[in-house]
Amino acid sequence: MTQEIDKLYEDAIASGLLPGVSLFAGDKDGNILYFKSFGKASLKEGTNRPFTDSTIASIASMTKLMTSVAVLQCVEDGTLDLDADIKAVLPGIGKYGLITGFDDAKNSAILTENTVPITLRMLLSHTSGHEYDQASPILTKWRLSRGEQPWDGLTVEEKSTLPLVFTPGTSWAYGAGHDWAGKAVEVASKSSLDEFMRARIWAPLGIENEASFYPRTRENLKDRLADMSTLNEKGEPPAVYVPDFDVVGGAKDCFGGAGVYTSAKAYYTFLSAIQRRDPKLLAPASYAELFRPQLDERCEQALNDVIYSHPLKAQYLGMQIPASVRKTWSFAGLVAKDGQDGRFAPGTTLWGGYPSCEWFIDHESGICGVAVCQIIPPMQPDVMALHEKFQRAMFNQVKGTV
Repeated sequence: MTQEIDKLYEDAIASGLLPGVSLFAGDKDGNILYFKSFGKASLKEGTNRPFTDSTIASIASMTKLMTSVAVLQCVEDGTLDLDADIKAVLPGIGKYGLITGFDDAKNSAILTENTVPITLRMLLSHTSGHEYDQASPILTKWRLSRGEQPWDGLTVEEKSTLPLVFTPGTSWAYGAGHDWAGKAVEVASKSSLDEFMRARIWAPLGIENEASFYPRTRENLKDRLADMSTLNEKGEPPAVYVPDFDVVGGAKDCFGGAGVYTSAKAYYTFLSAIQRRDPKLLAPASYAELFRPQLDERCEQALNDVIYSHPLKAQYLGMQIPASVRKTWSFAGLVAKDGQDGRFAPGTTLWGGYPSCEWFIDHESGICGVAVCQIIPPMQPDVMALHEKFQRAMFNQVKGTV
């Protein structure tokens, strides 16, 4: 079975679909079931570095799981409250109220006051009303009407202080909740999110020299950085080098929703610890909160509707899971309420990262895994299909030994 996975990725690299990738999978006891790296860390002319398990890569939205753990650590410390009005910690959040329409004749958004408090629980569950502006036509219009571009700014406040697209707690939209939650951790801990994660997550797991929000400033990381590559506008190979790519658009803040750079080996170390509910990171009650579904029936329906509302939404948010599999959300990530035959059991948690990365924890089957690469367009379907086959192979390997 491992040879089949090897061949899949070797063929993808030979075809030019994928420059390089590193994969890890393990069981609930911490035993590694599979690990291998393929290809190159960069397609930049004149470079020939292999992509290894210690190559440092942008993991983008796979950062969110780390930020959720950081928030729960602060809750354990008594410095944050999941259900309190977060305005006491982040006074500028939601200051524009709700966007209910746009007057094209006046080139002006129609805004109304929001009276419902935003909580950390909402931010971590994507029910706060925040949506990424580049994914929202009406928020893009709002930005342009102000002489701005989507995702403008150098700080979380500049990029993510946006009108809410629905009343908090009433629907679901994928947005900057974890960026705001990361800022809350900074306020509560009186440290940067990088410093907090280094002390409370990375160092206890022995990966403090393998992760950073600022890898280009770290002597032990900068020479190991992978470069981004892209397929053509139709998503076809061969991949080519993308100069100066930055997932947070040159921002200076720590973005809890997207900003960590790390290696596949280090992320697997973190993921395995989370799967095993390692007490170095969280207490048992906090792990239960991390993994339990957070959405009521209305918000759960909104999540399922959003994912399949447009082919690109399905690509970015659907994790190659068919619409027939009901989904919900936890602080950890997407939860598949149903199993998918030959791939995962019911209750599996998984999520990805912009450069076509993926992680999964199949709680019932007792396996977890991660695939780290640096290829766009984001969540590229052919690459994500490879990761699905990797997940299936690990699932069937475990099921075949039961």
